[in-house]
Amino acid sequence: MKILETARNVINAEAKAVETLANRLDESFVKAVELVLSCTGRVVVSGMGKSGLIGQKIASTMASTGTPAFFLHPAEGIHGDLGMIMKGDIVIAISNSGETEELLRILPVVKRLGVDLIAMSGKPGSTLARSADIHLDVSVSEEACPLGLAPTSSTTATLAMGDALAVSLLVSRGFKAEDFAIFHPGGALGKKLLLRVEDLMHQGDAIPLVEETTPMQEALFVITSKGLGVTGVCDNTGTLGGVITDGDLRRALAKGEEILQTTAKNLMRSKPKRIKREELAAAALQLMEQYSITSLFVFDNDHTGKPCGIIHLHDLLKAGIA
Repeated sequence: MKILETARNVINAEAKAVETLANRLDESFVKAVELVLSCTGRVVVSGMGKSGLIGQKIASTMASTGTPAFFLHPAEGIHGDLGMIMKGDIVIAISNSGETEELLRILPVVKRLGVDLIAMSGKPGSTLARSADIHLDVSVSEEACPLGLAPTSSTTATLAMGDALAVSLLVSRGFKAEDFAIFHPGGALGKKLLLRVEDLMHQGDAIPLVEETTPMQEALFVITSKGLGVTGVCDNTGTLGGVITDGDLRRALAKGEEILQTTAKNLMRSKPKRIKREELAAAALQLMEQYSITSLFVFDNDHTGKPCGIIHLHDLLKAGIA
């Protein structure tokens, strides 16, 4: 089909552009990363049209991975917004032709402020490239557009270069998942990286616990009243020795056992799975999925064996962890 053939040609052309870009990386890229790492201010990304849209994404990626950055529209810049640029900042200017008028008009101010300029363009001999302290070549042999007009391969290559910069900076800074979470507090990602077991666990009287000698009739009441479908079983020192779940009760009844005629110790399963309170809530979910269980007793680091809480699968679901 002509449609599929066209689509494949576009994807292949853009893939080729990115592959060529990777092979062309040189010391200029290293110097650009080192320059940003030494920056005491912010990274100001600017570009017009499609280059501007790519620039917004690059600035956003940098800002979320430990490099303070924002996007400045060059047309707005020449009408007053250049005041956003301060000494100590770095400007990344994006233009495939390297001759975008609005972008070139902000260069004198950039130079006057003594701000370093990194240019991304597809023309190494362009005005923008020659004006820059560092030029990153994002040229492509052809656009994926059969008319050679719509920015396609060139914008893909520029986006890839921006991602390469952002990730290289991330790695150089030793940026960790916990750092990433600070900039992404909302949504599922932020919750997975920020919420800890202690933030969601049930504590105090809400923890379902009985002693080993507790009659099962009383243990049943605890399982029901606490609403978590489980109770922990402790010895006379308060150390957790086992658990009884509503699933254990169903299996015992199916075998014809007289569960009301025994004690909690005789029905409990020993060595229950547990988790420390400072662990990520996402780790609790992983354990539950691994062992096909719905709750975990939570412990401090005091090695007493006494649970300080319990976390249930429903708590994780309500918090949006799953």
